[in-house]
Amino acid sequence: MPGGRFSSAMSSGPAVALTKSILTIFNFIFWISGIAILAVGIWAKVQLYIYMELSTVYYKEAPYILIGVGAVIVLVGSFGCCCTFKGNACLLYMYSVFLVLVFIVELSTGAAGFIYKKKLSSGFEDGLAIALNHYDSDKGKTEALDGLQHNLHCCGRHKYQDWFTTPWEEKQKKVNVTNIVPKSCCRGKQAECKNTNLPGNATTNSTLDIYTEGCYTKVTSFMEKNMALIGGVALGISFFQLFGALLACCLAKNINKAKYEQVQ
Repeated sequence: MPGGRFSSAMSSGPAVALTKSILTIFNFIFWISGIAILAVGIWAKVQLYIYMELSTVYYKEAPYILIGVGAVIVLVGSFGCCCTFKGNACLLYMYSVFLVLVFIVELSTGAAGFIYKKKLSSGFEDGLAIALNHYDSDKGKTEALDGLQHNLHCCGRHKYQDWFTTPWEEKQKKVNVTNIVPKSCCRGKQAECKNTNLPGNATTNSTLDIYTEGCYTKVTSFMEKNMALIGGVALGISFFQLFGALLACCLAKNINKAKYEQVQ
C-alpha cells in the first residue's frame, strides 16, 4: 500500500541519519586512538628503546608493530569516514571487515604482552645485572643505565649498594675511592652530589644525595600497578571496534533497505 510504503520509507530515513551520526562519532574516536597508538610507537622507538635494550629479552619489532597498528587505524578510520559520508553499503561492509581484522590484531598483541610479562620482567632484571657489570666498558649500556637512573630516580638493580660489588667499583678502589655510585644516581646537581664513601645500610628514607631505590623495583612496581589498567583500556578499545563494525553493518543494511523501499 502507498501509505505503508511511505511510512516505512520515512522510518528508514531517520534510522539511516541516526546511525550515520553515531558511526561518525565512532570514526572520530577510532581515528584519535590510532593517532595515540602511533605516537606511543614513535615514542617507544625514539626514547623507550634505549632503556628496553638493557633487557636480555627485548623485541626490537615491538615499536614498529605499534607504529604499524597506529598507522593502519588512522587509514581505516579515514576510510570509515568516507564510507559513512558517501553512504555506500558495499564500502561500509568492507569497513566492518577491516575493523574486525584490526580487533584481532590488537587482541593478539595484548594477549602476547600478558603472556610474556614475567619473561620480560626477568629479562629486564638479568639485563640490569649485565649492564652494571659492564658499566664504563660498554658505551651503549653505560648511556642507557645512566639515562634510566637519572630519569626514573633510581640507583642500582635492587638497591644502590649493588654498585659496591661491580667491576667498576673495583677500578675506583685503585684510586682509594670506595662505596661509589655513578653521578646519574644523584638527586640534585651532580657537581654538588656526594656519591662516594656511602654507607652500606642506608634505607630509602635516608637523607643521602643519591636515590636509594633500585631500578628493577621501580620499573616492575610501575608495571604491576598500571598493567591491569592499561590492559583493561586496551581490551575496551579492541571491543569498541566490534561495536563500530556492528554500526557499519547496520548502516549498510538500512541504506539498502531505504533504496529498496524507494524502488518499491
